[in-house]
Amino acid sequence: MTPCEDKKLFEMRRDAVRIFYKGLEAVASGAAVKRYCSIEDDLLWIDHRVYDLGKYQNIFVIGAGKASASMAAAMEKILGKRITAGIINVKYKHVADLNRIKLIEAGHPIPDENGRRGADEILNLAKKAAINDLVLCLISGGGSALLPLPFPGLSLKDKQKTIKVLLACGATIHEINTIRKHLSLIKGGRLAQAVHPATLVTLILSDVVGDDLDVIASGPTVPDPSTFAQCLEILHKYNILKMLPETVANHIKAGNLAQIPETPKAGDPAFDETHHLIVGSNFEAITAAEQEARHRGYNTLILSSMIEGETRHVARVHGAIAREILKTGNPLLPPACILSGGETTVTLRGKGTGGRNQEFALAAAIDISGNKNVVVLSGGTDGTDGPTDAAGALSDTMTTERGARIGLDPFFYLANNDAYHFFLKLNDLLVTGPTNTNVMDLRIMLVK
Repeated sequence: MTPCEDKKLFEMRRDAVRIFYKGLEAVASGAAVKRYCSIEDDLLWIDHRVYDLGKYQNIFVIGAGKASASMAAAMEKILGKRITAGIINVKYKHVADLNRIKLIEAGHPIPDENGRRGADEILNLAKKAAINDLVLCLISGGGSALLPLPFPGLSLKDKQKTIKVLLACGATIHEINTIRKHLSLIKGGRLAQAVHPATLVTLILSDVVGDDLDVIASGPTVPDPSTFAQCLEILHKYNILKMLPETVANHIKAGNLAQIPETPKAGDPAFDETHHLIVGSNFEAITAAEQEARHRGYNTLILSSMIEGETRHVARVHGAIAREILKTGNPLLPPACILSGGETTVTLRGKGTGGRNQEFALAAAIDISGNKNVVVLSGGTDGTDGPTDAAGALSDTMTTERGARIGLDPFFYLANNDAYHFFLKLNDLLVTGPTNTNVMDLRIMLVK
């Protein structure tokens, strides 16, 4: 690689990181709450709705998610001493300074006892709400794992094992949360049942493809269209029924036979006084990233904010687009920036360490190897990619060659799902720390 190419790749990598951070800024959770919520005298405005606080005896704040601490801090600044009490569950270290709202740190993506205890306290506080009370629920990505309150007859260990099986089999987040809702006392609309008949307003930072309200954090405050029958279909689809704890398998089978009550559906009185508002989404992050890329002189194209599928397959498609740009100038002339979002999945075949964003960057590096001047960044907007301290990784057209110089075989690391250690040795991990937001993933591909 010549000095000129060195400098060009360096500048492109720097551009990619700055574009990524501009996307994060647009969906900062505290700012998102303040953007939609304000107070004038005793009137609380939430988007186009107004709530006369003089009519409410108590104001409770509850919620869960990786970004809910910053959301709660913003709500405290807006309401101050008007808040009667509150409890939120957050991922370890994803915290903020709170005065009136209790903060409980808990495990994610595998739920733990702290999460169960916090979820129990949240449900009990919700049950205290009366008809003349206002309940504000703050929900962001990660809320499913952070609200682990098993249905009677199930244990936390049962749920932990079930989640591990679901995460490893390649199930989508929609499928995983369908199962979660039917094992829970708080998800799938049951939290709304507990709050009823109080007024309930849920502010949501979306981390699921399509912004489906019933899927985000497993929809604790919205009607649940999924069923026990669909749970069984998912388990048969991935052939994992026998891998689950016997108690979980029997619970789902019993629900399918109507021996256990279904989750509340549309039309249930529990939703008569409930309102929902998405305050941040993946598309907002991508749009802000696009503006920054244009500012830096790139022709830009947003592929989609709804991309799903096996990570390495999605990466190969992105690589093919980069090669097409280099060869024909389609769909954009260089300098080009291709942006995409959504949430892909990784089917675990190896025993390595990594996450879907690191695996994306590694698979893309293999696909673009041998070309010139392509940079790929894939990062989780929450700052966490899989069970690692990285948000994702950067790669480029020289990544595999640089790896080969120090004895790294990219195909071996990809086969072992060990992208983390590949990029760690190249110093190409994207490490942001907790970002206090969570709107799925942001992928940036630059071509010059």
